[in-house]
Parts: sequence; C-alpha cells; structure tokens
Amino acid sequence: MKPAASVLASARSFLFVPADRLDRLPKALASGAHAVIIDLEDAVAPEHKADARRALAREWTALPAEQRARTALRINAAGSAHHEDDLALLRQLAPNPPGAVMLSKAETATAIERVARSAVAPVLPLIESSQGLHAVDIIARARGVLRIAFGHLDFQGDLGMHCSADERELDSVRLALVLASRRANLPAPIDGVTASLDDEARLAADIDRSRRFGFGAKLCIHPKQVGAVNEALGPTPAQREWAQRVLAASQLNGAGAFRLDGEMVDAPVLQRARSLLQPA
Repeated sequence: MKPAASVLASARSFLFVPADRLDRLPKALASGAHAVIIDLEDAVAPEHKADARRALAREWTALPAEQRARTALRINAAGSAHHEDDLALLRQLAPNPPGAVMLSKAETATAIERVARSAVAPVLPLIESSQGLHAVDIIARARGVLRIAFGHLDFQGDLGMHCSADERELDSVRLALVLASRRANLPAPIDGVTASLDDEARLAADIDRSRRFGFGAKLCIHPKQVGAVNEALGPTPAQREWAQRVLAASQLNGAGAFRLDGEMVDAPVLQRARSLLQPA
C-alpha cells in the first residue's frame, strides 16, 4: 500500500453518498466530484447498516477500477457497535480495495493502522473530538494515513460549542489540522461540510475560509456544492499563468534563485508554482 499514490491525495471535492442508497452512486460519480464517499456511519440508521454492507459487497466488484480508486468508504468509529462489522467488510473488499477509508472519530494511531491493514487501502482520519485534536500529530504520522479531515459539526457537539455562522471559534482547530498535515508531510487536509444546501453565499464564504486556512479539499453533502468547491479551491487562471511562467523561466535560468517580474524566485516559490499546476 502506497498512500501517496492515491488519486484522492490531490482531490478537492469529496461528495457523500449514503451506503443504503447505492442507486445514487452513479450520479455522484458523474457529478464532477473528484472523490465520492460511501457513508456507512451517520447517513445510515443502525437498523439498516447490515443490509447496507451486504448490498455494497454485492455491487462493489461491478464498479470499474477507476471508479473504485475515486471512492472512499466512511466507516463507524473504533469502539462503536458497528466497527468490527465494518472491518470485516473491508477485508471482504480488500482484493479490490477502495481509494481510501475514512475513519470516523479518529483518536489513535492504533485504530488507524488496523483499518489500513484490514482494507489494504490508505486512511482518511476524521478529526471530530477533543481527543482526536489532542492526538492530531500522532494521527497524522500514523502508518497508512493519506490526509486528515475535519468533522467540525461533531467536533462542536463533543465540546458543547455553539459557534457563530463564520465559525471563528474553530479558527485555532483548523490551523492545528493544517499545521499537523504539514509537519507530517501530508497533502493539505479536507475541511468539513456546509450544511446549508440553498445558501450559496454561505457556501462561498466557507470555501473561501478553507482556502485561506490552507485546506486543500472540502466535504460536500450535495452535488450542487461540488462545482463551487472545485473552482474555488483550485488555482485561478491568473495563478496558473504565473506558475507556468515561473517554471518556464526556471528552465532557462537553471539551478539557484533568479528574478522574474522584479521579484526573487527561489526554491519555495518554485514549489508553490508546481503545486498550483498539480492536477486534481
């Protein structure tokens, strides 16, 4: 297993689909979302989880390999009543593994590494609790982790928080996830959902906050959110044009720093240019 090779490492949009509504999966995969998360946790009532697992096991191998690579499975938290059954499903699917497994309420490296071994796939730990935040550096460095994600709604519930619309109360938490990702040399983390389906201004503000804090992706709960996320979290045409000129100039100037448009270009600037041109 090589987490860095996963196509989900550079995905910007992750669209949820309930595991008991697999009829929605083709539409989700065709929505423009870079990744689709089949949700076995909150989206499925406890009494329907067993049926959802059986249906997924039946239909999984019919998915083309390219679609499986774009798909993550969100499983129930370690220690929950449904976790062991979810691991059994992952072992059943392991000959044709998903692109990743999202572990709800991730809090320990041990739980993450067990999921990675069961699934033979990289893990997206979802930080949703005070304990998860406390251990975020350990989680980010755990074997098999692809990138970390923020479950900000459950996080607020865990701490009894009542955040304002702009969620300034969570600024330090978002920064902590971005810093932990950078220290562990992971791709930029995945920000949480925007629950307001019909408030385009709220969605735009949330995506802008994600971008400003250094998140590289966002969770989506409806296909109509995907386009805005892909566009806003990707480079602008002006940024792409700048990056292309920087890299072209570096070929002419060779190793070392050089001037372009009156500004110094050195190794960090070149890395920024390369990241802007990285495909999702």
